[in-house]
Amino acid sequence: MKLFITGIGTDVGKTIASAIITEALEADYWKPIQAGDLDTSDSHKIKAYLSNSKTVIHPNSYALNTPASPHLAAELDHVIIDLEKIVEPATENHLVIEGAGGIFVPLNDNETIVDLIQPDYKVIVVSRHYLGSINHTLLTIEALQNRKIAIAGIVFNGEENVATEFIILKKTGIDCIGRISQEPYFDQNVIREYADLFREKLINL
Repeated sequence: MKLFITGIGTDVGKTIASAIITEALEADYWKPIQAGDLDTSDSHKIKAYLSNSKTVIHPNSYALNTPASPHLAAELDHVIIDLEKIVEPATENHLVIEGAGGIFVPLNDNETIVDLIQPDYKVIVVSRHYLGSINHTLLTIEALQNRKIAIAGIVFNGEENVATEFIILKKTGIDCIGRISQEPYFDQNVIREYADLFREKLINL
């Protein structure tokens, strides 16, 4: 199984969700494009969050120096992101792929994050509760559906908001895989607790 983790925007909790899902499945992890924070990248964070010994963290296809949209970060590094050079790592394990920002974050003049999503991927959308998040979530899901991309489910991040979650699930018909609360911190123990909660739904995708 290959799960592509995307968000309704930036800083919505994709990396935490990716860590939980990776831990739950003892899957491999791959972030094709990292922009900025190369010494404390998402791959570094995932490694620190995991406690299983099976996961392999695969290297980025592009590791860019500037924390910015990938197309700009690439330009500042004097490179052009070429999708043909983004080669999925070979593994017999489950694979969790983490995107960057939302699905329309540009990679170059023509392509965006959504163009990384392959036909055999299932997408998990991470939605964080804030004013406007219903609109952003529905737009993301509709865009994926218009492209006939399979959506495995939604992960809600932040304290429970019954009204928001109800209307999103009702309008989309998408399953909720789980909810991540506003924890004071995340470490291996917290990630493992959430992994235990998420595991059954993930296995049954």
